[in-house]
Amino acid sequence: MRCPKCGFRDDKVIDSRQSRDSSSIRRRRVCLQCAYRFTTYEQIERSDLRVVKRDRTHEPFDRRKLVNSLAKACEKRSISLVTLETAVDEIVHELETSGREVPSAMIGTKVLEKLRVIDEVAYLRYASVHRRFEDADQFVDAIQALGRRIKPNALQRELFEAEMAQQSGPSPAAAGARASETKI
Repeated sequence: MRCPKCGFRDDKVIDSRQSRDSSSIRRRRVCLQCAYRFTTYEQIERSDLRVVKRDRTHEPFDRRKLVNSLAKACEKRSISLVTLETAVDEIVHELETSGREVPSAMIGTKVLEKLRVIDEVAYLRYASVHRRFEDADQFVDAIQALGRRIKPNALQRELFEAEMAQQSGPSPAAAGARASETKI
């Protein structure tokens, strides 16, 4: 590793730690010539993921483009960078496990799924570009579709997993409503 300050080639690793998601290793290094300390990150080299665009052209997958598009959709919204990075990591993991070539429409759909959960305004911003909205009626339709979906109460924990709720019949919200009625 070359020192970013003096360019000397020898350094010493003074600390190594895994990242929170265990996808990379953070190493603190010190240059043996000028004693400058710097940080490096070691990650697994991913397979060459290629994106098939709408016009059938192929290009290498670029994580930065995905991060930038999510950041643009979430601009001026109170969404933490950690939340966005987690969403990007999940999307990239899903894409890497789906094959070597991924249609751009699939990437857009996965982004919309994540944004729907994170922030509805960001979802609408991204959907307007991804689905190519051409007039206000398409925005209204998307807003009405968001309004029709069931929103979980952020302050109330889920009693059952979604799969168990489908198997047993009534939803957790209905079960909670019945339980509160019996207490009264």
